[in-house]
Amino acid sequence: MTGNVKDNAFPATMLDRSDERLKHEAGIGGAVRAFIDRVRSGDLGSLPVVVGLALIWTVFASLNPIFLSSNNLVNLLFDCSTVGVIALGIVCVLMVGEIDLSVGSISGFASAIVGTLWVNQGWPVVLAILAAVAVGGLIGSLYALLYNRLGMPSFVATLSGLLAVLGMQLYILGSTGSINLPYGSAMVNFGQMLVMPRLLAHILAVVPGVVMLWTGVRTISRRREANLSAPSLGSIVLRAAATTLVLEIIVLYLNQDRGIPWMFGLFVGLVMLMNYALTRTQWGRSMTAVGGNREAARRAGINVRRIYASAFVLCSMLAALGGVLSASRLASASQQAGTGDVNLNAIAAAVIGGTSLFGGRGNAYSALLGIIVIQSIANGLTLLDLSSSLRYMITGGVLAIAVIVDSLARRSRVSHGRA
Repeated sequence: MTGNVKDNAFPATMLDRSDERLKHEAGIGGAVRAFIDRVRSGDLGSLPVVVGLALIWTVFASLNPIFLSSNNLVNLLFDCSTVGVIALGIVCVLMVGEIDLSVGSISGFASAIVGTLWVNQGWPVVLAILAAVAVGGLIGSLYALLYNRLGMPSFVATLSGLLAVLGMQLYILGSTGSINLPYGSAMVNFGQMLVMPRLLAHILAVVPGVVMLWTGVRTISRRREANLSAPSLGSIVLRAAATTLVLEIIVLYLNQDRGIPWMFGLFVGLVMLMNYALTRTQWGRSMTAVGGNREAARRAGINVRRIYASAFVLCSMLAALGGVLSASRLASASQQAGTGDVNLNAIAAAVIGGTSLFGGRGNAYSALLGIIVIQSIANGLTLLDLSSSLRYMITGGVLAIAVIVDSLARRSRVSHGRA
């Protein structure tokens, strides 16, 4: 037996070459080559939306220099936060290959609940907000029941919910059609004026880089303990430093005017929390597995129904929270809240940001990047004093391009065995 083991063992020279190759690939140059290989195989990540955003900003800045002024960018961040939170919920349902067409109506209904309970009924504003978010969760639970128990397609269930919830919104608002929120209240100030202290904004800009460095060092340690190839410490330090530098420059520039809105900070915090849940927890891995192949996930022991239910409930609760933020931004709850292009912009933001319509691929940062693209288009066209018809056409074109890129990337991943 010892002779057979000796004969079957790898020569020392082959092991040395393998170790040298792994160390070479683990360096900064290897990381760059690995990134290029992923792009060629269709694993584009956020690259298309980042390139598109840079192109959009370049065009609008050349047409109107005010677009990149710190004051205008602060306003853009305020506007991104409301629909961005709704888009974050859309990411959840798209991850499992489903859709929710009622998020706009749920957001409008939530704003009406807050206005009715707080202003008309005299509830404390915090309890009114919690009640609105809880109602959103109940609506999501109903969708989950219709989907899991009765087999109703999510498209049909949420489309019927869109009409029903819109009717409830009109009913509770009554004949007046709108409720003005107390101007100068903490809720309205939060949506219109409150910004972070400058020092705090700079401190928070360091946090992502520190987290990247900490998780990177832990990954290196774990992979080396398992005798696996690991990325070089230099590449991790470089990425963390680059991220911190970019964020500090952004904060420094925005602090020349009012600074970073607290509402946008809340949105980014929710994005980071959702990203952690999707990438670092068993629930997040189950979401990806169910969206990639429902039957395979079921056979692997995943409670598929529970995963679908969590996706619908989270989506509806985030839609309700987005409606609350919208009410604070507009200082009112009206029949027009949640209507118009809110629903489509939320869905478009998730897709444009990189979440796949086919399920199983996407991340929380898709909502952040996607809504910045959409609001940049709207903001730039407004500064150019162009009609809203162009905004709809351009947004529709960008959405179509995003879906085409997603479809082509998926086909490339299949051909490279990465699907």
